[in-house]
Amino acid sequence: MPSDASPPPSVSILPLEARVVSFEAGGERLIKDLSFTLEAAKSTIVLGPNGAGKSLLLRLCHGLLKPSAGEIIWHGARGRDPTPYQAMVFQRPVMLRRSVAANVDYALTLRKIPRAQRRDLVEDALCRTGLERFARHPARVLSIGEQQRLALARAWALTPQVLFLDEPTANLDPTATHVIEQVITAFDAAGTKVIMTTHDLGQARRLADEIVFMHQGQVLEKSPADDFFSGPENASARSFLRGELLWRVPDP
Repeated sequence: MPSDASPPPSVSILPLEARVVSFEAGGERLIKDLSFTLEAAKSTIVLGPNGAGKSLLLRLCHGLLKPSAGEIIWHGARGRDPTPYQAMVFQRPVMLRRSVAANVDYALTLRKIPRAQRRDLVEDALCRTGLERFARHPARVLSIGEQQRLALARAWALTPQVLFLDEPTANLDPTATHVIEQVITAFDAAGTKVIMTTHDLGQARRLADEIVFMHQGQVLEKSPADDFFSGPENASARSFLRGELLWRVPDP
């Protein structure tokens, strides 16, 4: 259950604003003066070449990393802790040494959900992700795609307002990718704000309402998905869509 410091469930923590955010590590400036706002009711896909800073951006927004400069602001949180209303699924999720059902139950336990409520929440999450027949199986014997679905099931059970997904279908075959995309679409339909990175342009076309395009630690374009794919304003984004290698940032 949310702590006393958390906003009421009916109050969205969105919009999310990055205000002149930078991040440095090892003496290198990896994220450079990012400023943008993400609203509710839009699925946001973050695109860009390897090393653009996409995963770092998600970690900064989720609170796993702190900016070296600037602010990440959850305006709807009204100064309270937004953590209970977020979830994040990584490209390689960690599976606990316990059953599939127990993995989901553990996530609920950490949120202090009463035992009497957890069983129904676990069952619903496993059904939503097509894992109900694996409920008693050890999580670590699942395939990569099934483990990714289990990570999504843990998130589903928490009913987050915002879900961060970092390359959730990387290295999956088309069948597994299709199933994962169905679950992501279900999150969106349930009212969860999805913020996701991907290298798959086809996937971005299928899932995105808006695109955030990054290169060399900067956000170079943020636009509706239809506008982006029909003709980006930024030269680097146009090169990216053409499949060209991006070695430097061309002039806009």
